Amino acid sequence: MSTLRAEGPPLDFAPILAARSAGKVSIAGVPIDAVEFDAVVASIVDRARHQVPGAYVVTPNAHHVTLYQRDPLFRRIYEQAFLVVADGVPLLWAAQLLGTPLAGRVNGTDLFQALCGKAAELGLRVYLLGGREGAADAAAARLRECFPALKICGTYCPPVGFEHDPEQQAIIVERINVAQPALLFVGLGAPKQEYWMYANREKMRVPVSLGIGVSFELVGGVVRRAPRWMQTVGLEWLFRLLAEPKRLWRRYLVGNMIFCVLVTRQLLLDRSRIARF
Repeated sequence: MSTLRAEGPPLDFAPILAARSAGKVSIAGVPIDAVEFDAVVASIVDRARHQVPGAYVVTPNAHHVTLYQRDPLFRRIYEQAFLVVADGVPLLWAAQLLGTPLAGRVNGTDLFQALCGKAAELGLRVYLLGGREGAADAAAARLRECFPALKICGTYCPPVGFEHDPEQQAIIVERINVAQPALLFVGLGAPKQEYWMYANREKMRVPVSLGIGVSFELVGGVVRRAPRWMQTVGLEWLFRLLAEPKRLWRRYLVGNMIFCVLVTRQLLLDRSRIARF
């Protein structure tokens, strides 16, 4: 039963109040930008066009929120992100319950496709890193069908364990720098993709990197995406769980319960604080 305990330091209101005053919403301490989808796309494109390297975007869901509680490095990565945008529908529900609604969902896969559309219009180069074997290439082929003008300057699926091999890490960074993308999409899964973007942000000459999880597989048709109605009502996680139960049961069943505990704790603390004043 210990796996259901909300790990990490006790939740306090200082970061929550600071986040709200800065146009952010805090869910279990995770500061999330309260920005609608189109504004997120515009902000990322603007940053990419200015060619200032080092920015990265994270797309939290309930799993990210639980990781944030127990991983100091993950918290630091979030604190220094260019944008933190809510991928998971449960985050929208939690924000509404806490009385601080978000502007809407910014799904990572939808964001990936929208940014590629804008990149095609503006002549921005993009690079696809990660995914299962063949997934990035499949996604690239599909994107070229949708956006013939899109400049995909490279795809690469690193070998298993590459993150522990300094030589392999250097090769990947060199590949990306030679390709000169304005947007780097990283599909390594959480928290690996966030660790990787953070560790290499100063080595790469890339304006914006984005962690997008399983999006290459979904766009490329390697993995089937949930029907639209399941996405809308917040059951995309259930569809993925049923498709890959052995790999995802702990993340979604245990992780979602921990997420509910964290949100409930924040709600009770919030109400307790209000009652004291």
